[in-house]
Amino acid sequence: MSALQTLAATGVHGSLGSIGYGLAAIGPGVGVGIIFGNGTQALARQPEAAGLIRANQILGFAFCEALALIGIVMPFVFGK
Repeated sequence: MSALQTLAATGVHGSLGSIGYGLAAIGPGVGVGIIFGNGTQALARQPEAAGLIRANQILGFAFCEALALIGIVMPFVFGK
């Protein structure tokens, strides 16, 4: 008997919302990494533009984290 058949036979109970949030957290995680990685490169190339670069990083970070918060809320909205 395979592991998948064993799990199906025992009646695995779980929330698809938690799986959905796990998948939804991947996108903002990648986005935040790209934002701060490219921001660090920009600061190294043009230190005189630090204020503008930092402001854009914070704005981009806020938008990415908003996606994660939406991912947290959606399972509660559509949950049973």
